[in-house]
Amino acid sequence: MAEKLTLDIVTPYGHVFTDEVDEVVAAGTEGEFGVLPDHVAFLTTLKIGMLTFRKGSETGYIFVNWGYAEVGPDKVTILADSAERAEEIDVERSKEAMKRAEERLKQAEKFDGARATASIERAASRIYIAGQK
Repeated sequence: MAEKLTLDIVTPYGHVFTDEVDEVVAAGTEGEFGVLPDHVAFLTTLKIGMLTFRKGSETGYIFVNWGYAEVGPDKVTILADSAERAEEIDVERSKEAMKRAEERLKQAEKFDGARATASIERAASRIYIAGQK
């Protein structure tokens, strides 16, 4: 019986996080899910959102921009388009990105509305997660 989980978060730009943790909670496209040691294995897709992990009495927060989660009894591997730890998020940059996306959304006939909406969702998630640190 595993007592810990290895959480490994990887993007095309490299490793974002690797550590032994007690619990992982992530935003799946079918809903939020939690993983404890000895969890049944599964593979799922992730949406834009927050991933949390608990290590002892501490909780960590990570922004995840789409991806996949592979869960096993003693390991959770996240393959994401991008990911950032809460303490690494540039809130001002996120606010600026949100303003730009909101302006694009107002001009939907000139810009891709779905892309602008996803940009707003990413920026809002980053701002929220940065406040959790």
